[in-house]
Amino acid sequence: MIGSDVVIGEVSKTFGDFLALNNVSLSIKRGEFFSILGPSGCGKTTLLRIIAGFESPDTGMVRFGDFDVLPLPPNKRQANTVFQNYALFPHLTVFENVAFPLRLRKLSGNGVASKTRDYLRLVQLEAHAHKKPNQLSGGQKQRVAIARALINEPRVLLLDEPLSALDAKLRQHMLIELDQIHDKIGITFIYVTHDQQEALSVSDHIAVMDQGNVLQVGTPHEIYESPATDFVARFIGETNLYNGTVMKVEKLAKEETEYMADLDIPELGRIKVTTVDDVAVGQTVCFTVRPEKVVISKERPATNRGDINLSQGLVDEPIYSGFQTKFYVKVAGNGGAQAVIRVIKQHARYSDEGPDIKWKDEVFLSWSANDGYIVGAAQ
Repeated sequence: MIGSDVVIGEVSKTFGDFLALNNVSLSIKRGEFFSILGPSGCGKTTLLRIIAGFESPDTGMVRFGDFDVLPLPPNKRQANTVFQNYALFPHLTVFENVAFPLRLRKLSGNGVASKTRDYLRLVQLEAHAHKKPNQLSGGQKQRVAIARALINEPRVLLLDEPLSALDAKLRQHMLIELDQIHDKIGITFIYVTHDQQEALSVSDHIAVMDQGNVLQVGTPHEIYESPATDFVARFIGETNLYNGTVMKVEKLAKEETEYMADLDIPELGRIKVTTVDDVAVGQTVCFTVRPEKVVISKERPATNRGDINLSQGLVDEPIYSGFQTKFYVKVAGNGGAQAVIRVIKQHARYSDEGPDIKWKDEVFLSWSANDGYIVGAAQ
């Protein structure tokens, strides 16, 4: 691999009274496709601009490999940036836009032409070399910007919401192309986005940010299946979140660090959840279960397993989307408390062509203790 490890250590940044980054530390491995994910205003673009050299941190350090890059200007960091708005030169052709960084380095004419053709081939734009940017689609403009950013062979490519201006289908197509380009060239990609599906689709690791803080770093699977906080659980996909009190805790096996906890959740009643966190009886915690983990049926499930949670409710709203149906089910818990649980039923076979469960049907909801998750103290 020709990329660099990138290490961000205890970086903080303020703009007046606004704390944009709060003691942020990240370690990004060479050749990774690493995404920084979060809502608008969370600090992700500020962090990217500090890595690129367009902003300076108040405190902290940034290293590429063993080298501290903070004293270096952007053009000396061996990192190039792809911006959301493409930043192409409108008066230059596609060929000359891509060749521009080589012209700045005063490379020979033959060398410039050969290398530019190579990178146009990489982004599949050879046939458009002599067009101007205003003759291109949004996806083609973005590919020109990517080729121009890569032609100087940086060790790190920084991508600041590069697909947000594209429509949904083109965005998905470009995302696949971007992943393929990363696989071909092998340098470190740092990708900033607010789109959870983009980050989950292509990343080796994801850092989830909110209000200037990194809340969790992990693989897409870890971020989705084992969210560290209620914010991460809510921000990554859909989920059902409830506060509850720990009523009982037992270790599942002597050699394992896994526990079975009984929670009293007013809206759901008594439920079981496995956890690797050391929780205590009487503690109030936040519990989550993803909609696709919940099984919905008209008949009571025939199971004697002690780790299956069971609830009964009324279908408040079914929403059919072809490949799935989303149900909003109203359930009653303790002392008159009520909740609406979201359930997603996938239609994997032709026999699932339409929902057999309809509005106002009485239904049973069930899920395994392993499919729920404790995401910290109650909010």
